[in-house]
Formats: sequence, C-alpha cells, structure tokens
Amino acid sequence: MDIIPSPEIINLAIVEVQPIDRNPAGVYLAALANDRARRVQRQALDTIAGILTGNPDCLACPWAELRYSHTAAIRARLAEAYKAATANRMLSALRGTLKAAFLLDQIDARDYQKAIEVKSVTGSTVPAGRELQPGEISALMAACENDPGPAGSRDAAMIAVMYAAGLRREEVINLDLESYELETGALKILGKRNKERIAYLVNGAARAMADWLAIRGAEPGPLFLPVNKGGRIGAGRMTTQAVYNMLAKRAAEASVKDFSPHDMRRTFVSDLLDAGADIATVAKIAGHSSVATTARYDRRPEEAKKKAAGLLHVPYHGRLI
Repeated sequence: MDIIPSPEIINLAIVEVQPIDRNPAGVYLAALANDRARRVQRQALDTIAGILTGNPDCLACPWAELRYSHTAAIRARLAEAYKAATANRMLSALRGTLKAAFLLDQIDARDYQKAIEVKSVTGSTVPAGRELQPGEISALMAACENDPGPAGSRDAAMIAVMYAAGLRREEVINLDLESYELETGALKILGKRNKERIAYLVNGAARAMADWLAIRGAEPGPLFLPVNKGGRIGAGRMTTQAVYNMLAKRAAEASVKDFSPHDMRRTFVSDLLDAGADIATVAKIAGHSSVATTARYDRRPEEAKKKAAGLLHVPYHGRLI
C-alpha cells in the first residue's frame, strides 16, 4: 500500500519504539485473526503513521497522543485518496489501535471516546472479481477427474468445498480430518474471529470428498495434504499460496479464464441466491457477520436492471453505406 500522495504531514513527533506488549499498534495487530489480516492492517497503520509523523512505521507512532482533530484529519485524507471500503478498513485499524492504547491506560476515556467519533466514509463500489459460470465449474472438475494421481482427487475435493460451502483459502487449509463427518456430510469450519459454522457437502461434492479420503487415509491431521510432482502425499498443512497455485493450474488445464480463490466464494453466494436460498441462510453458511455483506454479491438486482433496459427501444438501424 502506498503512502497517501500528499505533501502535508500532521507533524506528530516520532517516538521510540515501545516493547510490543506496550505498543498500541503491536497489541492491536497481535490480536488479529491471521497473518494476512495482520499484514494488511499493518500496511494501513503504516500509511496512517506516515500521515501523522512523516515516518511510515506504525510502531514508532505516538498513538496515545491522538485527539479528535488528528483522527478527523486522517479521515479526510483517507476519503480523498481511497475508495470508501478501503478507507473504512483503514479507519477500523485506527480505531482498534486507539482502543488498545486505551486498554493499556495510555489515553484517558474522554480523549479516547472523542478520538474514535469519526464517521465512516460513505460510498459504495461494485465487488471486484467475477463469478464463474456453471460450465467453468464443470470444466475445472473435469480437469481434476482427468488427473489419475492423488492430486486430481485432492484438487477436486478442494474445489468442491470452495464452491459448495463457500470457503475462504485460509478456511480450506485449516480444515482437519476431524472437521468432516463422512456419514452426514457435515463440515465444521473455523472462520474469521474464531467463529465456527457448519456447512454440508452433498451429491458431487460429497463424492469428491469420499474419493479423496479413500486416498488420503484416516491418519489425523490436516484434511488436505500436499502432493509432490511425483504424486507422493506429504505431511503438514498446505499454504494459502498452494491453494492459489492449484486453482491456477486447473484453470489452465480447463481453459478457464483467470479467477481468484475468492471468486469461488462469490460464485457460491450468487448461485445459492439465484437458486432461491434464503439470504439469511446463505449468510450463515458463508460466515458473514451481516446479511448486508452477503447482499453485495447478489446478482439478481443486476439481472432485473438488465431486463428493465430491454423494455426501452433505441431506434438505431446501423449506418447507411
């Protein structure tokens, strides 16, 4: 993330880096759910630290000295430089760090409450990424079925859970063998902020998982294991990058245009809503804390707008030669 392109700095003094357990930014970051969240929010705090002091290092920023005038100025800079969703995520990191400063007794309650009273940035954006078509999902599964090695079965099962249960990359690799009940198809997922939820694998997804489990065996440990180029199943947990690489490989084999792992999740939400599933149920399966988040991936309003556009006729017949 780049520093905001503004020559103006609020000019708070840089401070000596405190021990991590006394540093508000360090305490806030340590409490986040995973390494990816810590990396993203560290970038956000570094950017804000750059605005405040000219030094883009959140661990050397005097967070306890911030008052409402500072946070209001930060909000204004972020609103100018970023889309609303990004600006609000960065403000969330700022509020979290100020809360840590308060809990560490580095800022009094009155100053803390005033400092966090900055409003969120308004605005909305169309979700990035794309949805996969049914034919593309079929092509990906066919590419896996055409691979006779263990990786083919594993990848089919991974794609099945990402599409049929809407899992994030981190959630896929954190599944253990005991997370899945073969008899019922129940899949216990540990999501963001350590929230557990249950999804169910049925029909083709359940068959793909059964085929993988027959190869994987009953040894406790991660549900999905690494497979080397020679087809040997390894030990240990896969990485999120390995999930990304797997999808890229299968997409190339299936002649499916590029998509991200999150596009599988987006497709899961959209297809369930299209099929008539209740949006509250879809939100629970997806692990969304708010139905509003689920609604952002609902393509039905776009189809309605497309249909409405067809009600008008533009009287253009082509150029006359």
